[in-house]
Amino acid sequence: MIRINLLGTERLRARKAIAFDIGQRLTAAAGAILVVAAVVVGWWYWSLRSESTQLDADLAAAQQEAVRLRSLLAEVQQFERQRALVEQRVALIEQLRSGQSIPVQLLDHVSRSVPDLLWLTALEQEDDEVTIEGRSTTLIALSDFVGNLGGNPILQRPIEIVNSQVQPASGTGADAVPELIQFTVRARINRPSSPEAPAGGAGRGAAAGGRQGGAR
Repeated sequence: MIRINLLGTERLRARKAIAFDIGQRLTAAAGAILVVAAVVVGWWYWSLRSESTQLDADLAAAQQEAVRLRSLLAEVQQFERQRALVEQRVALIEQLRSGQSIPVQLLDHVSRSVPDLLWLTALEQEDDEVTIEGRSTTLIALSDFVGNLGGNPILQRPIEIVNSQVQPASGTGADAVPELIQFTVRARINRPSSPEAPAGGAGRGAAAGGRQGGAR
């Protein structure tokens, strides 16, 4: 009669099953850890790659912006230089215009100030001093002329009569020359106080002659 010990075999199988189950669990855990580690490393690599790509894009955009700003800066500097040149030209034009307007105003004022029975023989301007020479048949006409000259702010008051001489009458009949008063008047130009006003004078004026009035 043959006897077989089945109990020992079942115990051996149970021990092998338990040992196999622990090995599977360890393998599965290790695999899971590897998978998680791979996922973490992959995500970290992808994150770094994305961040690097974004940084490269930001750097390229910053470089383009720097190029654009340098171009704008060059345009602004060019505009500032052009504006400075324009301002200098405008200031020069205003200065020249201011200097040229005084002789024109002076001549216009003097011509309007000449009364009847008086005419001018010379007008000279040196710096701000104006000298006027002329002749008159009466002292009243000379007084009116001086008063008219002082009626415009372009000339400083008072107007000075530096010379007045009487030329006696001469001749008879149609060739008779009446008594004349030869005079010299001196005045100073009253320049407006302006930052753009020229420091020097406008130069010497030209002599002006001719009879401005006649006897009535």
